[in-house]
Amino acid sequence: MKKAHWEKNLVELIRRTSTDLPADVENVIRRALGREKKDSTAHNFLSMMLKNAAMARRESVPLCQDTGTLSFRFTVPTGFDTNGLASLTRSAVAKATRLGYLRQNTVDSVSGELYVTNVAPAAPLMTFLQGARKTVDARLIMKGGGCENVGQQYSLPDVTLGASRDLEGVRRCVLDAVWKAQGRGCAPGVLGVCIGGDRATGYAHAKEQFLRKLGDRSEVKVLARLEDRLTRDIRKMEIGPMGLGGKTSSLGVKVGTLSRLPASFFVSVSYMCWAFRRRGVLLGPEGGVHRWVY
Repeated sequence: MKKAHWEKNLVELIRRTSTDLPADVENVIRRALGREKKDSTAHNFLSMMLKNAAMARRESVPLCQDTGTLSFRFTVPTGFDTNGLASLTRSAVAKATRLGYLRQNTVDSVSGELYVTNVAPAAPLMTFLQGARKTVDARLIMKGGGCENVGQQYSLPDVTLGASRDLEGVRRCVLDAVWKAQGRGCAPGVLGVCIGGDRATGYAHAKEQFLRKLGDRSEVKVLARLEDRLTRDIRKMEIGPMGLGGKTSSLGVKVGTLSRLPASFFVSVSYMCWAFRRRGVLLGPEGGVHRWVY
């Protein structure tokens, strides 16, 4: 590894994720703007979001003051030095914090003291997958606390929702999560949903859905239909941007599945705010950039 190359490009991945709203997200917001009545509260808020995104990109400053939890997902060649990559990633996070791309945003849960470099136990979060490949696929999601707070997990059947152990029950859970969130979590958000798994893997897989592009549809036809129906149903709620009314209550719904135990049927819903910060890069064995993702 050429450490200087790796650190430089990991810092750049953090900078882009923090300051540059991905094109697929911005395009969805622009289309939503066209659906809202001009000079309405919803139209004005969506316009401000786009102006904020443009300013953050131009000035290379964070899209949001809450730069969130940093979750890295690395897919690496078989036998790759993941310990070395983890160390370089922590160094890149510390440097990005010093440069102002990240807020000092990591807190000791007992003392309340800040970790001034944002490097701490479980910060940043890193997942490593190995496979037959030549490049390192590095993906980063930055998820703020406000949207993390409105995630929900359900155990079906749920009598209060009239939700059985089927896709209709799943639909009711997702709609309930959106209704409970209202404008909290900085609507309009993107919903990552996992059907199945256990309590831990369900939430993790729900967040993995954020790595998908907003314009895609599930390859599983029944899930694609569920995503489409949920998108329509959420629009009818008219919660709107920041919960102040309008047609745009969500930017997208992504549904995945995991196996489960016969006794358990969890539905995990993760909420991502409109400042949908995720980026990716393919890096060569020496740390050079092959291609940026998103």
